[in-house]
Amino acid sequence: MQYKIISSPAKKAIALVAHDNMKANLIAWCQQYKTQLQQHVLYATGTTGSLIAKKTSLSLRTLISGPLGGDQQIGALITEQKIDMLIFFWDPLEAQPHDPDVKALLRLAAVWNIPVACNQASADLLINSSIFNQSYQRSIPDYANYIAERT
Repeated sequence: MQYKIISSPAKKAIALVAHDNMKANLIAWCQQYKTQLQQHVLYATGTTGSLIAKKTSLSLRTLISGPLGGDQQIGALITEQKIDMLIFFWDPLEAQPHDPDVKALLRLAAVWNIPVACNQASADLLINSSIFNQSYQRSIPDYANYIAERT
């Protein structure tokens, strides 16, 4: 696979996802960083997004619930380069019936080289990074070249 360098925008599209036992933690995190988050475009899976909007008044683009396909919707947006960062407070101590979807989402985030925070500590580091509100360069798969080589 060949890669190309793209410029991630200063105004980022950020996906917010949380397992049931972690929703309160993500909501508290969003309340803490509301000022920073409202400068970006926010996406969230169904229940999580509804709760965040209700508790924080942040404007979000809410997809369907994660177990019903919301994780896959976010994954599709990542492949379309419409998501620049994933904040996913997942519960490592609770089995998830949609675990294959969760693994697929995290795999796509790695393939398309977007920053991922899986807990509050990593989310704190990302949002407090000196380049959080800046454009920066990252490499992604060169899909056009990939297709051209196979046709």
